[in-house]
Amino acid sequence: MTLGDHLLELRKRLYIAAAAILVGTVGGWFVADLLLNLLRQPIYTIAEAQNRVATLNYDGISSAFDLKLQIALTLGIVATSPVWLYQIWAFFMPGLTRREVKYTLGFFLSAIPLFLLGCWAGWTVFPHIVELMTSFAPSQDSAIITAKTYFDFVLKLVLVVGVAFVLPVFLVLLNFAGVISAKSILKSWRVAILLIVLFTAIATPAADILSMFMLAIPMVVLYFTAAGIAWLHDRRKAKKAKLLLIDPDVASVLPPSEQLPV
Repeated sequence: MTLGDHLLELRKRLYIAAAAILVGTVGGWFVADLLLNLLRQPIYTIAEAQNRVATLNYDGISSAFDLKLQIALTLGIVATSPVWLYQIWAFFMPGLTRREVKYTLGFFLSAIPLFLLGCWAGWTVFPHIVELMTSFAPSQDSAIITAKTYFDFVLKLVLVVGVAFVLPVFLVLLNFAGVISAKSILKSWRVAILLIVLFTAIATPAADILSMFMLAIPMVVLYFTAAGIAWLHDRRKAKKAKLLLIDPDVASVLPPSEQLPV
């Protein structure tokens, strides 16, 4: 493809991605109030459990509209993530080899459900975090929280945890690309667990041990799952290498996708 063809292809992919996000945002506008009601539940819990005035506050004339639009846009981006992620992959696919296409497609298909699973995990723990952090306020004070600040806090927590759940997929991708081995992944398990615990401790309040473990345990499981997949891949690769060393003529029998690079 010429440079002009690449630019036309890029414009096509951007138009499709933008159109999908726009449609998702329109749909998100109609369910934004439902999500906002779900976001208010921890506030109601604070008012009941801590016996204090707790409410969301809109500090500007257009704050309510801006917040609803932000929620709608966020819902549109998350809901249409398979579409615009596919457009990114489809733009680079013509320049990839058959083997690279297989690896990147596997990454694409596994990253999306893991990202959504991580977002769900962040959504599950956020009410406990809100309740704990507001409990430090004196009992005679009110908890009047700016609505935009509150939504930004929830959004960042959910997205950060979602991205963290995708990181093990990068380990597998790097292993298949020959950058790291399963042995090195397993050898670093102590450091990995320490980093996971530190991450969950930062993402959740230090005093909220339950929320920290709710995030840390699935991340540790995903880490060792990635190590297991890498170990199976390295074992299969080693068997092929041993077979080729015994009989080099076997290389001509193997399909191109399974031949080892010289």
